[in-house]
Amino acid sequence: MEYLYWALIIIFFIIAFAGLLYPIIPSVLFLAAGFIMYGILFSFEPFNWVFWTIQGLFVVLLFGADYVANMVGVKKYGGTKAGVWGSTIGLLAGPFVIPVFGILVGPFLGAIIAEIAVNKKHLNEAVKIGFGSVVGFVSSVITKGLIQAVMVIYFLVAVF
Repeated sequence: MEYLYWALIIIFFIIAFAGLLYPIIPSVLFLAAGFIMYGILFSFEPFNWVFWTIQGLFVVLLFGADYVANMVGVKKYGGTKAGVWGSTIGLLAGPFVIPVFGILVGPFLGAIIAEIAVNKKHLNEAVKIGFGSVVGFVSSVITKGLIQAVMVIYFLVAVF
């Protein structure tokens, strides 16, 4: 049964990492579910207040990294709040409208459409802002992936 339990925990972690590419999946909840699943199936003993405090700080970093990377990517290329919102909406809708490539096309088009519609930007400038949203998204995925990997490694260190 131990192998089955570990398989369930690993599945939760895999789903959490899938959330990097499909933002509709709440990665943090699946990481926490993996930790709690371990506690229920094995023992909560390895999880003291230090463990939960450090993991909580990593969760704050995850949310911060997501927001900051998107905002910096759009703003660095001349975007406004409208571009950030358009990029975010495109990021959530893109994978459903255009499977596989929608994760990159969605924020790109969302930022362009928002900047043209709300701020009356020229197409060339809006495209540059759309590119910035993709740069922000990619840097966010890399940063969040690293943070999540550290969270899982810390979990493994705590339980072994």
